[in-house]
Amino acid sequence: MIMKILFVCILLTASLFSQGIQWEKDFETGLANAKKQNKPTLFVYSRHSCHYCRVLDENTFKDPAVIKALNENFISIISYTDENDYTPRHLMARGTPAIWFLDTNGTPMFQRMMGAVKADAFLYALRQVKAYYKDSNTQVKK
Repeated sequence: MIMKILFVCILLTASLFSQGIQWEKDFETGLANAKKQNKPTLFVYSRHSCHYCRVLDENTFKDPAVIKALNENFISIISYTDENDYTPRHLMARGTPAIWFLDTNGTPMFQRMMGAVKADAFLYALRQVKAYYKDSNTQVKK
């Protein structure tokens, strides 16, 4: 009996730690969900062969606090140039990774961030975007 309980605990722990960012399957679905859930969108323009894109994926996007913040407060979309994923023309960038924060209409709220942003700086940006989005939605509703 103890072995069964231990096994279940190990499975639950493994499933909790294996949770990553909940990426939307495509841009249009992501924007539709952003409108439905009234959340800002994180849009990442990336490619698999890019060194700094891999650094961003393997470090910042694996950080538990980043994962939690994104999954709770944002709709996340990633577009890979080397997979020919759809990317709106106004979000294409000369370099990768390019990180955009969009409103529910797909309009950039700020200038894009470029490069492999470290987790602590990325978390700071997420807090700022969340506060700005909340404040701008509150002002619109008044």
